[in-house]
Amino acid sequence: MWHLGHQTFACQPDAEAALAKACERLPPWFGVQSQVSSRLSYPSRGRPRKDEVASATPVYQIHATLSRDAAALEREVLRRAAYIIGTNLLDVERWPDASLIELYREQSVVEWGFAFLKDPLFLASSVFVKRPERIMALAFIMTLCLLVYKLAELRVRQRLAATGQTVPDQVRKPTAHPTLRWLFPCFEGIEGIDLLHICAPDEARATQILRLDTLHRRVLHLLGPADERCYLALQQTAE
Repeated sequence: MWHLGHQTFACQPDAEAALAKACERLPPWFGVQSQVSSRLSYPSRGRPRKDEVASATPVYQIHATLSRDAAALEREVLRRAAYIIGTNLLDVERWPDASLIELYREQSVVEWGFAFLKDPLFLASSVFVKRPERIMALAFIMTLCLLVYKLAELRVRQRLAATGQTVPDQVRKPTAHPTLRWLFPCFEGIEGIDLLHICAPDEARATQILRLDTLHRRVLHLLGPADERCYLALQQTAE
């Protein structure tokens, strides 16, 4: 507005059009009070000579002031703070507005879970199906796996908080909020554990767990009141 007030226009409609264009970029909580005034403009600067009076041309200038509309500002704040949530939870007593908003904000956890399903480590891209029924079945199995994954992660974190224990994170620092995706590699690789299957001459079979350290036992204990048989069952299911 300050720059606009120092411009000159050839006619009053041009000045009013420039003011209207400048007001388009203003926030709605600003009010503009303006007036257009005219004066004579001479060819040269300074005090005009007598022979320049006849060649003077009228020019128009805008004098505008801004004021803040408190009511409009409050309406704009409420408009920007509000958003629409579509839901089929229509029981108002069971699901008040605050509960719906809290549930809506938890969608980031669900979205992260589906990002985990798309990760190459999940190997979902190695399964090829064409029929819609099989696609639906695969999606159901993946969602069920994600549910079990999140429940196990939640159980580990709750047991760690209840017992005051920690586990090392990726940089070997203690943490009480590990992800199950980080705990899985602890059972694999060079530093992981192995299973030794022994077949006796009488065809009796036995399985021994090798290199089961303190961290492995702690994680298995956090997942439930189980011992080494828990890992054996998981390993046999994976095989």
